[in-house]
Amino acid sequence: MTKRCPWVNIDDPLMLAYHDEEWGVPVHDDRKTFEFLVLEGAQAGLSWSTILNKRENYRRAFANFDPEKVAAFDAKAVKRLLADPGIVRNRLKVGSAISNAKAFLEVRDEYGDFDSYIWSFVGGRPIRNKWKRSSQIPVTSPEAKKMSADLVKRGFKFVGPTICYSHMQATGMVNDHLVDCFRYSEVD
Repeated sequence: MTKRCPWVNIDDPLMLAYHDEEWGVPVHDDRKTFEFLVLEGAQAGLSWSTILNKRENYRRAFANFDPEKVAAFDAKAVKRLLADPGIVRNRLKVGSAISNAKAFLEVRDEYGDFDSYIWSFVGGRPIRNKWKRSSQIPVTSPEAKKMSADLVKRGFKFVGPTICYSHMQATGMVNDHLVDCFRYSEVD
């Protein structure tokens, strides 16, 4: 039997695919990075499984996570989003996705791409942890705290240290697969 991180529900095909194909794989695509920022902000207070089940709806509702298009969303778009049962209909979370798109574009303009900026918090290379038990995995890190503080300073919302650490895990900035998980060495 294939050994996986214990948080994976092997009976949930979306969660299984997410763990086996995506989680912890270094992301260097700005649109994909923006997608994770929006989804992780939407997850605040909810389970990741809930968000994964709504992911395709988010892609549809948020213009396939094109930050230029999302930044241009107006009051009519917000009204449409708040009426969309396929996403988390929380006014603050919807508003943050739009304001974060604007801040994302400002950072991209300053750095040439968002990737250079976000990866600077880990020196451009993934942090490779060597956890043996889930209880060892932190919910934040010094790097996530610095990232959070800088994102907030730049006007981002729903980017606390825990959300930033989740973002780092999801986008491969940190490898938090347990050492006995089959994906641990594969994502390096």
